[in-house]
Amino acid sequence: MNDQPQISHSDSGDFAAVPAFAEPGVPHIHTLNVPGMQALYVKEVRRFFKVQLQTIWAPAITTLLFLVIFTVALGGAGRTVIGVPFADFIAPGLIMMAMLQNSFANSSFSLLVGKIQGTIVDYLMPPLAVGELIIALIGAAITRAILVGLALWLAMLLWPGVHVIPDHLWAVVLFGVLGAAMLGFLGLITSVWAEKFDHAAAVTNFVVTPLALLSGTFYSVDRLAPWFQSIAHGNPVYYAIMGFRYGFIGTVDSTIANPVLTAALALVAVNIVLGVLTYRLLASGWKLKA
Repeated sequence: MNDQPQISHSDSGDFAAVPAFAEPGVPHIHTLNVPGMQALYVKEVRRFFKVQLQTIWAPAITTLLFLVIFTVALGGAGRTVIGVPFADFIAPGLIMMAMLQNSFANSSFSLLVGKIQGTIVDYLMPPLAVGELIIALIGAAITRAILVGLALWLAMLLWPGVHVIPDHLWAVVLFGVLGAAMLGFLGLITSVWAEKFDHAAAVTNFVVTPLALLSGTFYSVDRLAPWFQSIAHGNPVYYAIMGFRYGFIGTVDSTIANPVLTAALALVAVNIVLGVLTYRLLASGWKLKA
């Protein structure tokens, strides 16, 4: 079929030009499909926002209970960690932990529910390139993480004895986005691999939760034994929480040279690796296409 308009005879006897279609596989959109990405992004945001009590407020309240329990049990008698009150030390880590867990939960649900319900074609058939699909899904995961973080931050602002006014807002934004994107990529990889909700739950229980709890959220890493510090430094979630906490209290619990720069570079590297892996999995159609 050529690219010239086809000529057809109408019922009235006049000839009308009928536009020809391109050959199958020939793209019509030669630039970034912004409207398509926006439509998918809005769809994903609306999906979790319709049940915001479960996806935003419930995680914020649950994480706030950690703050209450730990400050009551361990934060008394003027206890400090790396020179700041214990409540001020633990609060940013809790916010970041909730953001990471909800970013993973959102992206790990997207494609998995499509495979289970048989609606995966809604993601594969629209005129979206693999990169555009990833941007929309990861953007929605980051959005949910930010909303959970804001809800939790507002609650902590009202909690007595806790100070969560950022010292370095750029660090809060940078590490918040990098950390949420990292778990968003991991969740998207999980949703491609998983065949049922039990598989996604297994990754949550045996990968995401241990990484979050063993990342210095509730304690200072510099108080650990040297061999345990080495393990913590190999945990990318530690760098996300350490940098995020730096944005609030202006100090870090690490003896690494240039810790904030090191944390940012480590997260960028991990995001690149996970992003490339996600792209290759989606482009191959593994467990997505017959």
